[in-house]
Amino acid sequence: MEKTRQIVKMKSIGYFSVLFLLGLFGCGPKDISPHAIQPEVDTCAVCHMSIVDEAYAAQTVYTNGDYKVFDDLGCLVQYAVEKQTADVGANYVKDAETAEWLQADQATFVYHPDFWTPMSYGVLAFATPQKAEAYIDREGKGKILKQSDLQQHEWGVHDHE
Repeated sequence: MEKTRQIVKMKSIGYFSVLFLLGLFGCGPKDISPHAIQPEVDTCAVCHMSIVDEAYAAQTVYTNGDYKVFDDLGCLVQYAVEKQTADVGANYVKDAETAEWLQADQATFVYHPDFWTPMSYGVLAFATPQKAEAYIDREGKGKILKQSDLQQHEWGVHDHE
């Protein structure tokens, strides 16, 4: 009888240990990499339009793994300014040349009112300042915006000058 109690006690300790370890792993850091856009499901958190052109999409990924998507990086900036929260893990924008995800804080931005974007904000993202400058040279227009310039930028639909 005593031996049976010891076996049950050891099994109980084993089960609780496994549950404890699973709990620890479940509370670990969440994945804050960008999520794949699902155009038929995802809508912009600001303007509520569907993500019609993924090449201009942006997203915020929170430290808990949740995320919000935007159809234009201007919507991302507007959301970030209005909803300033400390639980943002990363913000992502699409590179204007490759449509690959870039961390927004590492991107270089180019603005011109004639540049097409879904919400007509006219701001594009590039992986490097050199690529942004080369784009301006090719297009013959545009100005560089750094990450710090985005909050002061006049967001909104721009008339073509």
